[in-house]
Amino acid sequence: MTGAAAGSAAVAEGVADLTPGFLSAALGREVVAVRAAPLGAGQMGATHRLTLDHGPGAAGPTRLVAKLAATDPARRAQVADGYRKEVGFYRHIAPTVDVATPACWYAAIAGDGATFTLLLDDLAPAETVPQADGCTVERAEAALRNVAGLHAPRWNDPALADHDFLAFTDDGAAVFLGALHVDATGQFVDRYRSRLDAADVDTLRQAADATAAWLTTRPEPFAVVHGDYRLDNLTFHPDGPTSAVDWQTLTLAPPARDVAYFLGTSLDPDLRRSHERRLVAAWHEGLVSRGVDGYDADRAFDDYRLGHLHGPLITVLGSEFATADRTPAADAMFLAMAQRTCTAIRDLSSLSLVG
Repeated sequence: MTGAAAGSAAVAEGVADLTPGFLSAALGREVVAVRAAPLGAGQMGATHRLTLDHGPGAAGPTRLVAKLAATDPARRAQVADGYRKEVGFYRHIAPTVDVATPACWYAAIAGDGATFTLLLDDLAPAETVPQADGCTVERAEAALRNVAGLHAPRWNDPALADHDFLAFTDDGAAVFLGALHVDATGQFVDRYRSRLDAADVDTLRQAADATAAWLTTRPEPFAVVHGDYRLDNLTFHPDGPTSAVDWQTLTLAPPARDVAYFLGTSLDPDLRRSHERRLVAAWHEGLVSRGVDGYDADRAFDDYRLGHLHGPLITVLGSEFATADRTPAADAMFLAMAQRTCTAIRDLSSLSLVG
């Protein structure tokens, strides 16, 4: 934590609560004025860019990004677990790993998890690439080398389970998520039927049917996994690191899922086919360089193949349970993700590895 004590209980219910007084207490330095502007259209909450004026002699950040809960109380309750994960990440996990992510100045969450406040470094002029656009091979490699810095430092670390916001997927949770995925897939297919081809519909349904078994297939190695590591949750700086944001899907799981999900949803299928072995090898090199041993490149690629079942799960659940209003841009994003990840599952025979 960069600013005031992480354990402070003060939480902003909305952007109107981010007053100079609130920010002065949160940052531990005087703020005399603040201007806020909406930033993006988050699927899980509200994000604002803050411009700060400090009092005489009170040096501090002049721009921050504030992340807050969704404005609708009912929607907040639906995603409170995600809020706990993100605040937990910045409080407890970020200092122990090597992934590039915004510095956190303040993190607080209400006891029920339904409201929270994060004050993060503003990474501008770093760029976010729209998910539907896809990315280059060079940016994909940078993203995978970065996520190796999340996975390697806590590789197979049993102490991770001591955090109440992190958990392994047990048999009961796998069955629940599998049933939820099957139901949500029916809704997703109905919503986008005219824009999905028959092969993708079939793959989406097969992936949903396999979810419960897949979630408990090959539970090791495990690490901290971002869970939604894709273009919309990354920033690319022309002279700096690729950084990851939006940690509300954090979990303990096989780390190759992040790799598969990123490449499967963020690269054009032809690019992925041509470069995925080299890109997965770059991730594996990042693990080895940080001390991971006993995990060879062939096993890494096979785990990557299995990991592609993460794509339909997060895409479909993200579409059906998003708190933001449906828009053409959101539709394009979810469709691109679904089409790309289904193609990858067929290309790599991922379903054959479940069991």
